[in-house]
Amino acid sequence: MEVHEAKLTDVLMIVPVIHGDERGFFHETYRRDQLAATPLRSVEFVQENHSRSAAGVLRGMHFQVGEGIGKLVRCPRGAIFDVVVDLRRGSPTFAGWEGFELDDESLRQLWVPVGFAHGFLTRSAVADVIYKQTGYYDPALERAIAWNDPDVAVRWPLEGAPVLSAKDAAAPRLADIADELPFTYEV
Repeated sequence: MEVHEAKLTDVLMIVPVIHGDERGFFHETYRRDQLAATPLRSVEFVQENHSRSAAGVLRGMHFQVGEGIGKLVRCPRGAIFDVVVDLRRGSPTFAGWEGFELDDESLRQLWVPVGFAHGFLTRSAVADVIYKQTGYYDPALERAIAWNDPDVAVRWPLEGAPVLSAKDAAAPRLADIADELPFTYEV
């Protein structure tokens, strides 16, 4: 597998080696030893989640306060436009965003470190998203920022209005909660 740095500091794209033939394919979705030379060397995953979404569903932009949660995200079925937003105070890319295509052909994975909001838009008829987490989900610590915050200005590849949960539709703008964020940028 290859590991590439993204534009936003500490975000990583993991590109697997896929062994395929007329029968299908095989690839390793996670190998701790191959990530030993990356910032993931000391990461311990404690929970794995699986979501399924229909076309046009937009989930996000979510994060968890407290100690925060890092996520290793992949899309083994369908295609998504996956977005991260830097929420770390003092970061040179604070409020900056980056988008990535994750799908069942490239099988790439995205490392979303603590201190980033995460969300995705389903680009296929259906998409399964599986992600490992560095902390346990706690609904009392879950937070979100508006998917369409004009100050962040994510350029979602939308065709019409997205399908949102009530919670995501009501999420606040980053500017309204920035002073409450516990995340700080470390060099």
